[in-house]
Amino acid sequence: MLYYLSYIKSGEIYKIKKMKKNTNDIYQILYEKFGQAGCELNFNNNYELIVAVILSARCTDKRVNIISKDLFKKYPTVESLANANIEELEKAIYSCGFYKNKAKNLIGMAKDVVERFNGNVPSEFEDLISLSGVGRKTANVVLAVGFSKQAIAVDTHVFRVSNRLGIVDAKTPYDCEMGLQQEVDKDKWATFHHYLVLFGRYVCKSQNPSCKNCELKEHCKYVNTINK
Repeated sequence: MLYYLSYIKSGEIYKIKKMKKNTNDIYQILYEKFGQAGCELNFNNNYELIVAVILSARCTDKRVNIISKDLFKKYPTVESLANANIEELEKAIYSCGFYKNKAKNLIGMAKDVVERFNGNVPSEFEDLISLSGVGRKTANVVLAVGFSKQAIAVDTHVFRVSNRLGIVDAKTPYDCEMGLQQEVDKDKWATFHHYLVLFGRYVCKSQNPSCKNCELKEHCKYVNTINK
């Protein structure tokens, strides 16, 4: 929000309109590239979704999908996860990294859902972030993917790509989320999130981004800086 207020205070409101148009152009290009993009995590219900998203922190979706296949057989319900032995859970999710912290968060989240929400993953943002181990990114993914609400989740891909493109100038994920909410039409929030994730995963990578063949290089702030 502060990023946009700075333009208003300087009297350069027209820049916001120009940025908005640029974002709409980016959205259209990404739509043509990815079409009806969605979450690449495998899940059958919102319980499995929130578990998969927690596991995905600093871990690839591909790895999470491998782990979750057996994990959901062992813990098919939120109640079974709430009563899980933490050492057994750690072994089950070991290969996704940060397994000790994730196991603690998963059991804590499951207990919160059982004890406070009658075993149902809540559908409101404030309720979601009140769960153990659930931050803004996880809550927004669950809202967008599980409940079909408009939300923008900021992971490493979204943060990197939106800053490189110049859509935002954010130093924190929270600032990035607030900036994207201002810049992107609300009815496109969830889809734009998926586009940025996929674009960051397969094109605008952290190391060695494919700038030469990038469909967005004409809109990119980053490519202009490295070509100077």
